[in-house]
Amino acid sequence: MADNLNAFMENQEVATVDANKKIRIGIIGCGWIAASHLHSYLKQPDVEIVAGCDLIPGKAEAFFKKWGVEGAKCYNSDEEMIADQANLQLDAVSVCTYNRQHAPCAIHALNAGIHVLLEKPFTVTTEEAVEVLRAEKASGKVLSIGFQPRCDANMIMVRDILRSGVLGKIYYVQTGGGRRRGIPTPFGTTFIEDKTAGLGALGDIGCYSLDVVMNGLGYPKPLTVTGYKSAFFGTDPNYSNYVATGHPEYAKLFQVDDFAAGFVRLEGDIILDFRIAWAMNINTPGDTIVLGTKGGLRIPSTDCWNGTIGGDLVLYHEVAGKQVETVIPQIFPKAGEPTNFDKKIRTFLDACKNGTEAPVPASQILYNQAILDYICKSSECGHELVVEIPEI
Repeated sequence: MADNLNAFMENQEVATVDANKKIRIGIIGCGWIAASHLHSYLKQPDVEIVAGCDLIPGKAEAFFKKWGVEGAKCYNSDEEMIADQANLQLDAVSVCTYNRQHAPCAIHALNAGIHVLLEKPFTVTTEEAVEVLRAEKASGKVLSIGFQPRCDANMIMVRDILRSGVLGKIYYVQTGGGRRRGIPTPFGTTFIEDKTAGLGALGDIGCYSLDVVMNGLGYPKPLTVTGYKSAFFGTDPNYSNYVATGHPEYAKLFQVDDFAAGFVRLEGDIILDFRIAWAMNINTPGDTIVLGTKGGLRIPSTDCWNGTIGGDLVLYHEVAGKQVETVIPQIFPKAGEPTNFDKKIRTFLDACKNGTEAPVPASQILYNQAILDYICKSSECGHELVVEIPEI
């Protein structure tokens, strides 16, 4: 776990920010998630939003006008924006594009000596993730992946329990999550077409749920994967969300997964049983369960995966030869506390300013990405695959 994020979470009430040292920020991709980045950056006293770009002509201009940001220069591509780096003097960028453009945009920025906050999922394939990591290594710049659930107090509690040794040797993990009805077509078709998304539920929310347990386990390397994916809901024009929003024609464009599952063998003789869904005929695919030789942990799911837990944690263990359960209460945000998204932005900025490790290191999320990728590859070929990750 990155020390930078730990320090922030433990000292957020007394942390101070040097507002005299401004960080010049550019936004790559000016869609809906970019607005979340922009709003969070605008809360920070040491940030200047100086530029943005989008492949759709006029979109960047409309984006900054809508949110009242004056003086930001606008471009029609990340290449065009980065080519003007001599004038812009960007310190960092948020990459908020659709999935297929994550790798090239991150690489362009890193090659230009710019820090990068890359929205999830990391990339679409393992090979793309490796290329981004090579660019990071060559640049010496901060590359952090946008996993704000890491900042959630409950997820930090889960991490600490898994790392404490109270469970003994962990040998089996069941995890995942999903939505009964929740294909994200209100935002258009970039989430559902292969040419833009590449991954469906796997990349949208699967990466988050994997990170919860993989981070707690210390990110062991995936060794083999047996994967399955389907798209029964997304390809059905009678899917209720399509009908409700008046877009049954989206079924013809749906080319990614709306459900996926994987059986993963991890280093350390750990089994990972994973499932994720955008749509299914049940409220949840199950709680997260972690089994160890000295105890077990139940992490209640939410009906709609939202980056936290669905209730109190329960630790199953023995005391003086008796089987007991210890309830660990769910933690709720304090009034006025920064959101997890704001914490994600702040920890990234601190890493850029202080030259410290990325709060969510891409070297960890490489293994996360490999699991997602190999679930797809295994599903397509119909058998278990050995995970192969090129050298960085």
